[in-house]
Amino acid sequence: MFGSIRSGFWLRAAALFLALLACNLLAVTPTLSEDANSDQRNAPITKGQRVFTCGHSFHVWVVPILSEMAKAAGISDHQVVGVSSIGGSRVIQHWDVPEEKNKAKQALRAGNVDVLTLSPIWLPDEGIEKFAKLALEHDPNMRVTVQEYWLPNDTYVPVYPLQTRKKVDHNAATIAELRKQHELYFHDMDEYVRGVNKQLGKEAVLIVPAGQAVLGLREKIIAGQAPGLKTQAELFADSWGHPTPPLKALAAYCHFAVIYRRSPVGLPLPKVLASNPSWDDKLNRLLQELAWDAVIHHPLSGVK
Repeated sequence: MFGSIRSGFWLRAAALFLALLACNLLAVTPTLSEDANSDQRNAPITKGQRVFTCGHSFHVWVVPILSEMAKAAGISDHQVVGVSSIGGSRVIQHWDVPEEKNKAKQALRAGNVDVLTLSPIWLPDEGIEKFAKLALEHDPNMRVTVQEYWLPNDTYVPVYPLQTRKKVDHNAATIAELRKQHELYFHDMDEYVRGVNKQLGKEAVLIVPAGQAVLGLREKIIAGQAPGLKTQAELFADSWGHPTPPLKALAAYCHFAVIYRRSPVGLPLPKVLASNPSWDDKLNRLLQELAWDAVIHHPLSGVK
């Protein structure tokens, strides 16, 4: 009798052990799967991306520079799907282009885009959310990037009409004041993007931290540590802040790093810097390092 009881006890214990083991395996398996998915999402991208760009004079010039950088990195199948260029535009203006002329919407609906790059002139607007929702409807793996800026006029005054004729002495700006002004802007941009991603249920909208990289470059210039650049004003074509070639190259490196999740350090001198012999490999290396540093330290860049 006692032998029968002991036998039944051990059978029940063994069954309980196996059940617990199965539960543990089920609990562990999703974690392992999640880790694998996370690794895949963070891995460098080697396949050429199909890119559509919506923007204005602070952004659309990135298109040919990015293509050159991708090719130099050995990504021969990088593709420019199209460009929507509207001067001084908000993103919603690109969304509101009539349907029959809206190349961006047509490309997204056709599933021909891997990355959509956007650039609000000041604060982000509802156009970003509308484009992101449309993109994900047709491709759940689509990424939408939002270019974060260096501040026009070196101050955070997001008003319309744009203060394009305001006189600004870029050389008079201190890093402390620039950081104070930019932090207000960065905060508002980050909060908006986080909110959109929360609605989407995934981190589909990413920030390209060009503004952060420009602050780093201006700090280097002030310290006399930027080869080929002596003054902050050399980064801007006007008071409003339109970029000169070094700033364009810096911003393009930021886009390259976010889109391909890989460091631009080591890429050859781009054509945009070739017009001035003072903008040599040393400056190019600095721009690459500043861009990569800004991208890997921004929590919403998608690059870990």
